[in-house]
Amino acid sequence: MKKLKERWGIESNWQLFIIFVVFAITGSTAAKLASPFVELLGINQETSHWTVYWFARIFLIFPIYQVLLVFFGWVFGQFQFFWAFEKKMLTRIGLAKVFKN
Repeated sequence: MKKLKERWGIESNWQLFIIFVVFAITGSTAAKLASPFVELLGINQETSHWTVYWFARIFLIFPIYQVLLVFFGWVFGQFQFFWAFEKKMLTRIGLAKVFKN
């Protein structure tokens, strides 16, 4: 845990705990919300091939997760950490131009 705290610039175990809670809530919520969005697109498990359904669902989870991560980070008082985390993650996947002024 010490290395993780140093890497992320975390000062306390409590802050690390809150960050883990935010990651858990965000992942669960994004996975849960993706299903209704897939249904809105007219794709469901019963009528679509399973690969189409799961591809669409996973494709939708990513942007939902990005938004929720910053939102839940703000709710739990860790906005600065998650905003920096978000910028770093999106830069690594090639979306750095989004954050240029």
